[in-house]
Amino acid sequence: MSNNLFDLTGKVALVTGASRGIGEHIAKLLAENGAHVIVSSRKIDGCQAVVEQIIAAGGSAQAIACHIGEMDQIEAIFAQISSEHGKLDILVNNAAANPYFGHVLDTDLAAFQKTVDVNIRGYFFMSTMGAKLMKANEGGAIVNVASINGVIPGDYQGIYSITKAAVISMTKTFAKECAQFNIRVNALLPGGTDTKFASTLVNNPKILEQMMHHVPMKRVAQPEEMAGTVLYLVSNASSYTTGTAINVDGGYLIG
Repeated sequence: MSNNLFDLTGKVALVTGASRGIGEHIAKLLAENGAHVIVSSRKIDGCQAVVEQIIAAGGSAQAIACHIGEMDQIEAIFAQISSEHGKLDILVNNAAANPYFGHVLDTDLAAFQKTVDVNIRGYFFMSTMGAKLMKANEGGAIVNVASINGVIPGDYQGIYSITKAAVISMTKTFAKECAQFNIRVNALLPGGTDTKFASTLVNNPKILEQMMHHVPMKRVAQPEEMAGTVLYLVSNASSYTTGTAINVDGGYLIG
């Protein structure tokens, strides 16, 4: 056995929303540390591009498309993982939806439903199906990518913030009930990060200035700065850590 606490050799990892941004960097870092990474997102082309980069760097990966807002696609990806690998060691729920930016009173049903379907229902059933595979293999690790908005609601990001608060609660619930199966469940809470997903915020000078007023480090994060925390949470380095939410926010939540 390796003395490297971060060694993931022999592990099978599934990362959703991994075709770009935070998910892409998580997938690459897990592969660098020995995991076979299943790169997943809605569109297969973006996933395959990340897989090719991982393989070119000497890692092991495959692409499987999955829209976590669609139950049939969730069922299909886990059926394929079970058939091809017979196990799942690591699940990173990173895919998310945030279709509406505006006053909470103006949230329409379509935006509400899409956000809830992906960020709550999607995370929940990805976790239940993933944890069942982990239980059969006597253990595993799940990381839910939530947000600092789950602690302090973001301006004009009402339903998104609500769903991310639910993800934090979901993390604690799964951690409590799945510990008996040697399954650890934790959450990453990113602060403002320079990704396409967050472009509405980081590319708006007025909003960015307001954000930076509350960030002691006075900058937004790069997506690769989120990956190291996830590596810690899925590795033996965090073997006694479950049910926690780690802020990676430049100090935003210090207050």
